[in-house]
Amino acid sequence: MFDLFRSRDKAVRILLGGLLLIVALSMLVYLIPGAGTPTGNRSDQIVVEVGGDAVTVQDFDRDIQGKLRGRQIPPDAVGLLIPQEIEQMVAERAAAYEANRLGLRISDAQLADTIRSLPNMGNLTPEQYRDVVAQQGFTVQEFEGNVRKQLMLTALVNLAMDGVVVTPDEVEREYKKDFQKVKLEYVSFSADKFKPGNPGADELKKYFDSHKVLYTAPEARSFQLLVADPVKMAQASPVAETQLRQFYEARKDTFRTAERVKVRHILFKTQGVAKEDVPKIRAKAEDVLKQIKGGADFAKMAEKYSEDPSNAKNGGDLGWVVRGQMVKEFEQAAFTQKPKEIGDLVTTTYGFHIVQVMEKQEARLQPFDEVKPIIAAELGRQQANDKVQTVADEARAELAKAPQNGQQIAAKYGLQFITADNHKNGEAIPGLGVDAAMDGMIQSVKKGEVTPVAQSGTRLEFAVLTAIKPSHPAEYNEVEAQVRNALMQENAVRMVNDKAKEAADLLKANGDVAAVAKKLGVEAKTTDEFTRGGAVEGLGAAVQLGEAFEKPVGGIIGPLTIGNLTVVAKVVAKTEADMSKLPEQREGILRQLKSQKSQERGNLFQDGLVSKLTQEGKIKINKDVMSRLISRYRS
Repeated sequence: MFDLFRSRDKAVRILLGGLLLIVALSMLVYLIPGAGTPTGNRSDQIVVEVGGDAVTVQDFDRDIQGKLRGRQIPPDAVGLLIPQEIEQMVAERAAAYEANRLGLRISDAQLADTIRSLPNMGNLTPEQYRDVVAQQGFTVQEFEGNVRKQLMLTALVNLAMDGVVVTPDEVEREYKKDFQKVKLEYVSFSADKFKPGNPGADELKKYFDSHKVLYTAPEARSFQLLVADPVKMAQASPVAETQLRQFYEARKDTFRTAERVKVRHILFKTQGVAKEDVPKIRAKAEDVLKQIKGGADFAKMAEKYSEDPSNAKNGGDLGWVVRGQMVKEFEQAAFTQKPKEIGDLVTTTYGFHIVQVMEKQEARLQPFDEVKPIIAAELGRQQANDKVQTVADEARAELAKAPQNGQQIAAKYGLQFITADNHKNGEAIPGLGVDAAMDGMIQSVKKGEVTPVAQSGTRLEFAVLTAIKPSHPAEYNEVEAQVRNALMQENAVRMVNDKAKEAADLLKANGDVAAVAKKLGVEAKTTDEFTRGGAVEGLGAAVQLGEAFEKPVGGIIGPLTIGNLTVVAKVVAKTEADMSKLPEQREGILRQLKSQKSQERGNLFQDGLVSKLTQEGKIKINKDVMSRLISRYRS
C-alpha cells in the first residue's frame, strides 16, 4: 500500500495543486484539534468528534466565515447549507481518520513540496513563512499538521479510486447515446400569449384567503427628506448682471467664433470603385445636379441618392463647419460659394459631391446679450455647486438637533422638502423617483434619527426617519394588485396546460402537427437534428428533450415545460451515431466514463466509511450543539 502511494507521488501533487487551493486552506480551521476552542465546558462547544478529534462551534464559525470571504457560499444561503456543510465536514474528517489508521504516512519532503506549491508559499524565508501562516490564524505546527492530514486523505481517496475499469462495450454504448440525433416537429404554448378574463372581487378575495401564507407586507418606513439640488438652487438665486458682464469682459476671446458655413451635400462614392465605372458615376452625379438646378428638392434628392450614410436621411445636412474640418476641395467650394448657391460637381478622394451652402457667418465676437444666458447658466451652476455641500451640512446639523422642524429648516436653506409615507425599498419617492442611495441610508437609522448626507446624481439629500411599520401578514387591500396578477397568471397557466393536453391528445390521434397547430391557433415548428448534448433553437438545451431519444419515429412527447413554454412534439426522424467516427472519440469518452465512475465510487466510499465509523462508535455527533448551530445561522 505504501509503495503504491509513493509511486503516485507526482500524480498526487498534481491533483493537490487544484484540490488544496480550494479545500486545504478552508479545511485547515476545522481539521485542527481544538483550534480556537475557548476554555470552560468544552463539550457544550463540540459539534462532532471523529476518532476523538473534535470540531467545535468556533472551528465551524471560522470555516464558514472563510468560505463567505472566498465567496464559496452565497451569504443568503448560509442557513440552508449548514447541514450539508456539517455532513461534508464529517465525511472528510472520517477519510482523514481512516488514512491515519491504515498507516499512511507523509514524508517531510512530500510535505515541503506540497506547501511550496500552495499560493504565496514558494521561496519564502522561515520568517516570511511563519508570517503567512500566522495571517491565516495558525501556528506553523498546526498548519503543517493539517496539510499532512489533507495529503493522507487524498492518498486514501486515490486508493479507493484505484481499479476503475471501463469496458469497450461501455464506451460504444456511450458513443451511440451521445451521437444519436433526433428531429422534431412541435407546437408550443406560452402563458404570455393567453389573456384570461379579469377576475371579479369575490374570486380575488377567495384566492387571497386560500393563499394568505404567501403574502407578507414588507417593512415600511416613513421619513421626511430634504434635498439640496444645485440646479434648483441656481434657478432660485440668479447671478447679478454685474457678475455676468465681468465674466464676459474677462473672457472675451472664448466668445469669438471663426468663419463658418452651414452646408449640405450629396455624395456619389468612387472610393474603392473600379476605374472603368467612374465615368458612369460622374454621369449619374451630373444628372442629379441638373435636376436640382432645375428645381428638384435638394433634401429629397440627398435622401434618395447620397451615399454618405451619416447624413443622407436628414437631407445631406452637415451642420456648421469651420475651416480645417473638411478635405481641401470640399472646403474650397463650401467657403467660396454664396448662400443658397449650387456650384459644379466637387471632386474629392471620396467621390463626387453636390454642395449647397445654406448660411454663412463671418468671424466675429459674439455680443454680450447673445451669450448672456449661457454665462448665467454656467455661473449659476458654479455658485450652486460651491455652496450646496455647505448648505446641506448646515441644514443637516440643525435637523439632527430638531428633527421635528424639517419643513422649516428646508425653507430656511432653500431646500426641497418631501414627505414619504410607508415607503418600501425600491419604490419611487414622490418627486424624485426610485432612489437607491436614499433607500440604503434610511435603512441605517432608527426612528427620530437623521441619515448622513448622501449624493444621488447631482443632488445632496438627507432624511429624518419618522416611523417604522414592521413586516406583517398582509391584508387583502395591501396586496390586491399582487393577488390579481398571481390569479391571472395561474389562470393563464391553466389555459396553457389545457391547450397543451389537447394538442397531445390530437397528435396521438392523427399525428399531423400542422393540422393540430392550425386548429389550436399556434405555429408548427421543425427543429434541426440535435444530439443529447446539443441545443435546440428556440427551446434551449437538448437535455430538456431527453424523452425524444427514447421514443420511436412518430412517437409523441410532452407536454413538457421548457422555460416559459409548454411543448408538445412528434419525433419525425432519428439518425444513429456514425460508428466509423468512434475511434476519434474513444479517448474522450473513456476519460468521461472513468471520471463518472470515480465520482460514483468516491461517493459510495465516503458514505460507506462514515457508516462504518459510526457503527464502530468513532464518529460522535452532538445533536443539541448541532441544532443550536443550525438555528443560529438560520435566525
